[in-house]
Amino acid sequence: QVQLVESGGGLVQPGGSLRLSCTASGSIFSIYTMGWYRQAPGKQRELVASSTTGGTTNYAASVKGRFTISRDNAKNTVYLQMNSLKPEDTAVYYCNTYLATLTHYGMDYWGKGTLVTVSS
Repeated sequence: QVQLVESGGGLVQPGGSLRLSCTASGSIFSIYTMGWYRQAPGKQRELVASSTTGGTTNYAASVKGRFTISRDNAKNTVYLQMNSLKPEDTAVYYCNTYLATLTHYGMDYWGKGTLVTVSS
């Protein structure tokens, strides 16, 4: 079993910043990617940013230049620094990881989500 624990969501004014964190724990052999998705009310879940263990990052066009994903591989932790937040960034943010466990290769895990609300 693998668990993902997210933190850092909350209410912030437009133009403000938040930092999300997500730590993976459990029967982890090797992590390939960690990333963040979000789902706004009435919309499909979408990729926000992802990071491979090798350091390759990928961002949604809507957040490029405002959000930064980073990882602490030693701690199995991924961060999402969100700056210049806009009301349209309001969503539940989900942590995701693609990894190998002690018994399975290529497993996909999700966190429970943390709510980010951008509003004045």
